[in-house]
Amino acid sequence: MIRSLYLFLSTTLALLATAPDAWSEPTPPARQTPLPATMPVDTAAFLMALRQDTQTLARLSPRSDPAFDFVPAGREGERAGDGYNHVGDIHLRLRVGGGAWQDYASARHRQAIIPLPTRAGEVAAADISASLGAGLPIRVERHWAMVDGAPALRFVLVNTGTLPVEIGALGLPMVFDNIIADRDLQQAHAQASFADPYIGRDAGYVQVTRLNGAGPALLVVPERGTPLEAYVPLAEAAKAPAGTAFTEKSRRSQVSEGFYDWTIASKALAEREWAGAGTPWNAPTSFTLAPGARRQVGLRFALSPSIRAIEDTLVQQGRPVAVGIPGYVVPTDQVATLFLNSHSAVASITASPKGALVARRDGSGPGKQGKPWARYRVTAHGWGQARLTIAYVDGQKQTVSYFITKPLPQVMADLGHFSTTAQWFEPASDPFHRNPAILTYDREANHVVTQDARVWIAGMSDEGGAGSWVAAIAKQLDNPNRVEVAKLERLVDETVLGHLQVDSGPQAGGVRKSLFYYDPAALPEAYDPKIDWHTWASWSKAQAQDLGRSYNYPHVAIGHWVLYRLARNQAGLVTRHDWRFYLDWAWRTSMAMVREAPEYAQFGQMEGDVFLDILADLRHEGMTDKADAMEAAMRARADHWKSLAYPFGSEMAWDSTGQAEVYAWMRHFGHDRQAEETREVILGYDPTIPSWGYNGNARRYWDFLYGGKVARIERQIHHYGSALNAVPLFDAYRRDPADLHLLRVAYGGLMGGITNIDQQGFGSAAFHSWPDMMRWDAYSGDYGMGFYGHAIAAATYLVHDDRLGWLGFGGAVTPGQRSIAIVPQDGARRRLFIAPAGLWITLEAGRIARARYDLASGKVQLTLDPAGPNEPQARLVLTTTTATGRRYAADRGTAERGATALALGTGPTVLTLTPR
Repeated sequence: MIRSLYLFLSTTLALLATAPDAWSEPTPPARQTPLPATMPVDTAAFLMALRQDTQTLARLSPRSDPAFDFVPAGREGERAGDGYNHVGDIHLRLRVGGGAWQDYASARHRQAIIPLPTRAGEVAAADISASLGAGLPIRVERHWAMVDGAPALRFVLVNTGTLPVEIGALGLPMVFDNIIADRDLQQAHAQASFADPYIGRDAGYVQVTRLNGAGPALLVVPERGTPLEAYVPLAEAAKAPAGTAFTEKSRRSQVSEGFYDWTIASKALAEREWAGAGTPWNAPTSFTLAPGARRQVGLRFALSPSIRAIEDTLVQQGRPVAVGIPGYVVPTDQVATLFLNSHSAVASITASPKGALVARRDGSGPGKQGKPWARYRVTAHGWGQARLTIAYVDGQKQTVSYFITKPLPQVMADLGHFSTTAQWFEPASDPFHRNPAILTYDREANHVVTQDARVWIAGMSDEGGAGSWVAAIAKQLDNPNRVEVAKLERLVDETVLGHLQVDSGPQAGGVRKSLFYYDPAALPEAYDPKIDWHTWASWSKAQAQDLGRSYNYPHVAIGHWVLYRLARNQAGLVTRHDWRFYLDWAWRTSMAMVREAPEYAQFGQMEGDVFLDILADLRHEGMTDKADAMEAAMRARADHWKSLAYPFGSEMAWDSTGQAEVYAWMRHFGHDRQAEETREVILGYDPTIPSWGYNGNARRYWDFLYGGKVARIERQIHHYGSALNAVPLFDAYRRDPADLHLLRVAYGGLMGGITNIDQQGFGSAAFHSWPDMMRWDAYSGDYGMGFYGHAIAAATYLVHDDRLGWLGFGGAVTPGQRSIAIVPQDGARRRLFIAPAGLWITLEAGRIARARYDLASGKVQLTLDPAGPNEPQARLVLTTTTATGRRYAADRGTAERGATALALGTGPTVLTLTPR
């Protein structure tokens, strides 16, 4: 029953998740054609084949796993014809003598290639000029070669005319098997891959990782003169504007992200398609071929034994490698660190905008392969996107993309203020009972969204409508503001309870899909006639009031749980009800999810970590009967997940939202093997890359359809999945502090989720990564789900790495011979991990001012801030997270509800934590 239901849901939603104008009209499957003949190529690392007719790549399997293929060879029957791109195709936009730009694409209308004699090291060569179309003023040769046993793809462009030819766009299609259509989750995880770009010019690369997170991973790296200047999506042919040549017939949808060009030159694209877009990752360029001149570009394909070994493999390949600590998001009150490993010395480092970033050399340490890691201190000024360009002596240039923010306490304050003022909705009356409310905000129009054809966006529920009020209330967890809390108490008391949530009767605790709905018969004057109300997304009142979508329940549970924590741990801040009221409603909401929404509750929920916190608090409060009932309900879900190879289903065919809750319950119930498998799956779609946008960016490419203003299939940057997927990776790192990769990915996601917040406090659903936009979506949408992840995970980490030395993630580190000091600078200052001790320090009340770790004894001197207006005491929890770590105890305080309570004074409180 469960399996058949999942297949029905995933198939249905896969058909719906295309674009707003095609939600109810799926595209028929591609026509099958006879499989073309192929030519096997012998390589040391790969089982490789080229098509005999086109010499494009037809197979690229690692020898260690011959059944797996990085390219979609299994779909060659539907992708063999004209209009389907393959690795080995090319796109060109050029002009002769300053004339008009002309486009040429080798896959558009294929013609017979002219085989060329192969040179030493080559396995195939051809003149492919005819396939690019009539009137091409240059000759284009393609050469497949072997370099140290690894395949290389090279193109030679020759100007055969008498006039100079400017190449304004040059792209090489990166076609890897990211197609999930017609695969169940087990097949998808075993057979499909995701590609992530480092758009870093000469140091750029594309990493192709398997959905199951297992190695090997594929790396596409540039040969000289082949910078990754831009990563350009190939337009879906059926929807492309007339005259667009760089297209792909394969359909984009929730089950297929689509393919991209490794773009070497992009000036002509910037002038036309990208006019009016935000700042690109790199400055667009072109190059000119004089009469008789030639230019060679090329890519190599290498295997990394694992995802964690990607950077080491890049070093082995002679590529410049950058490692940012704690990442590439820099608050102006913090100092970041950039480590560089290159075979050529650094000649200069410059910033764009000028002065936005300053990088100064700060010593070096030993690196792998005998190469030093040069260390730079990076300080930031201003706000927004910035770029470092590292010029090397050998002429190569590497770019690293950063995002500059305000100090994190100010970012938190901005979000809280904006969401509870600009987004506050309290009309004299509202027929949909959204009074008071915090609604989705349109940053372009600068007002709340009271109507949208996707009714949930204006309905305070589902992710696209609940995001804003969830962000507002999650902000209060560690950064409460009395005025904001008072408003949120009203929102929960007057709008959530009794309207969004059933407050009495046998369905008490149930959560509706939307307060807003479309009912023109009952409310004829309520709806904007300019909006198209005729899609499936314009739910009727009965549809909107349905209680069967489990994903709505964590949002409401968070609201109750945060108010419980504030009422219990802050003096006089919550006034409408006592802590028991809110904890009881958090429990009721959790139980109602399983009761009222069992079909979807079988899946992991975004923000599902809140259920573990509710359960823990029930235990601490002695509410044993309720805790037992909740744990039994959650165990049934976990037992189901334990029985599945890949228990990461959702209403979508593939998703990245359920893994965090699956991981959490697997750990809770002692299913460590399944938790570790979940961790690796997360690493399969969540990379560490030298760019604020892609570092820790958990994959998502369809939710602009459901929560964005610009609704299209597009790789989203720092959608809510980034911060939510960071939560299990942090937990995994605290269990294994030797695995720095986990912490780097997690911190990238944690801080990536802060870049959504603009200078006034508006939080965008996500950033549009395609180069024709390169800006934040104007809707707040589902951003709040990610901010909840940031709120519960914000912490400082003190780390020692054998390669890089002492490091601070979220805090300033001062190393000494006998002890190491750290000053937390994260947005909460309530959580600190001392990695060498495996010590996890958390505060439910109070704040950490600084800590000092004694290297010899392992003691920690912890200094807390003075008492605050609502925090007369601190509540301290000490947890040893590693198998070999010693238990710690504080030298003062009283045991209370699973924590140590101690009074705070008018000055700092200093206590000693001693290992036993």
